[in-house]
Amino acid sequence: MAKITYVEHNGTKHEVEVANGLTVMEGARDNNIPGIEADCGGACACSTCHVYVDTAWLDKLPEKDAMEEDMLDFAYEPDPERSRLTCQIKVSDALDGLVVQMPEKQI
Repeated sequence: MAKITYVEHNGTKHEVEVANGLTVMEGARDNNIPGIEADCGGACACSTCHVYVDTAWLDKLPEKDAMEEDMLDFAYEPDPERSRLTCQIKVSDALDGLVVQMPEKQI
C-alpha cells in the first residue's frame, strides 16, 4: 500500500491509500477523486488521467514510454517534465508519499 496525495486544481488535497499493483488512476477512480476522468479506462488511449507529478518524485518514477509521450500531446497544458498519465504509473511501496496535481481540466 502507498499513500498518494491527489491535489485538485483548486488546491484541495485528497490523501488516500492505494493497493500495490493498481495504477495511480485506479486509486483515484476507486476513491472518487475529482479531476481524473479516465475515459479510456486505463488503456493509454486518451489523456483524461493527466496529472503533474511533484518535482520531488520525478526521478523516482519509471520513464514515460513512447505511447504515453504521444498521448500527452493531447493533454491540457502538458508540462514536458512533470506531466504523466496516471494509468501508466503502477503503485508499489516505493510510491508511498507520491503527490500529483490535476490540471485545470482534462480534454
